[in-house]
Amino acid sequence: MFRTLLLVCLFAVGCTSTKSPELRVIGVHDAPRHEVVFVQVTNPARHPMRLTKLEYTFAAGSEKISEGELELHRDVPAGAAIVVEVPLDSTSDQPMTLSGRLTAELDQIVRIFKVSAEIQPSK
Repeated sequence: MFRTLLLVCLFAVGCTSTKSPELRVIGVHDAPRHEVVFVQVTNPARHPMRLTKLEYTFAAGSEKISEGELELHRDVPAGAAIVVEVPLDSTSDQPMTLSGRLTAELDQIVRIFKVSAEIQPSK
């Protein structure tokens, strides 16, 4: 079963003056052991970016719902977007926040960006 999540707010802050990749949750897919959250990652830079890791936490209010680390081997062309599937072990009927650290190579330099997206379950 596929439930679409509505993006409420998006906020991404980089650790340098380079613009951060942008995250946008575009849906959830129920699976036998966990759900999968589809997250769109947009590269606002003028150069290609190689995503290597996403460390993430899902929280509802002050309660941690799920957390993990996802190894990535994905190239994102300048100005383009890709979809990444992030596992979600448990869900909540309350609004959730996906936050974490996205590691990427940009111009042969490894950068770590703080990323966050507020999401609402669909009604």
